Amino acid sequence: MTAPRILHLTDLHLFASVRTSLRGVVTQRSLDRVLERAQRHGWPPDCILLTGDLVHDESVAGYERLRDRFAAFGVPVYCIAGNHDSPAAMRTVLDVSPLHYAGNALVGNWCIVLLDTHVPGEDGGTIPADDLTRLEATLQANSARHALVCLHHHPVAVGSAWLDELGIANRDALFAVINRHANVRALLWGHVHQAFDERSGDLRLLATPSTCVQFKPHCARFRYDSLPPACRWLTLHEDGRIGTELLWADQ
Repeated sequence: MTAPRILHLTDLHLFASVRTSLRGVVTQRSLDRVLERAQRHGWPPDCILLTGDLVHDESVAGYERLRDRFAAFGVPVYCIAGNHDSPAAMRTVLDVSPLHYAGNALVGNWCIVLLDTHVPGEDGGTIPADDLTRLEATLQANSARHALVCLHHHPVAVGSAWLDELGIANRDALFAVINRHANVRALLWGHVHQAFDERSGDLRLLATPSTCVQFKPHCARFRYDSLPPACRWLTLHEDGRIGTELLWADQ
């Protein structure tokens, strides 16, 4: 059996207009560059993960354009909200096959769980009690499968003082669930606009850069980086290993 290939994109920051920019980057154009790069390397994916901050101005027009762009690929697309998102608009526009809002997915011998961390009006995140309950039940029901847990906000410190104040407020509750289930192989998130790849015991901890602008790592105060837009490929092996590669749009 061929190991599933997953494409992870995050922090798209699209707008109602295709011409609107964020910090000098036209976000629709930068997303297109990333997708063009991905289509030249490892295409097609078995599914696509979009982990939040999808439409910066929370416009229905932005979500509709995103829906049409990704539906054309003909593979399942799983979406969760970031702090720059409207969960209500996403449920209305993006929960239409082949796109799905939050929930779970079974891909090969893997279970993918997508958790909501959106808190209205806040830059940081919290996992609702209902989602923690769903995570526990899903991991228990799929104990024979490997598990990948996806979020928008970071569940661990990434080494930037300003950014680490804006992670998941109830991360201890998250790890209390994860630590009860040996089948969880990795946590995957966005929000931090930078690459992160570390381990906590047997658990892989992964963050993917944005498809538009990046934040400079290891800074006490907010700074932008000069790195280009990016995405991440993941290969989910039958034995629980994860192969991963970052693709930068300008390489």
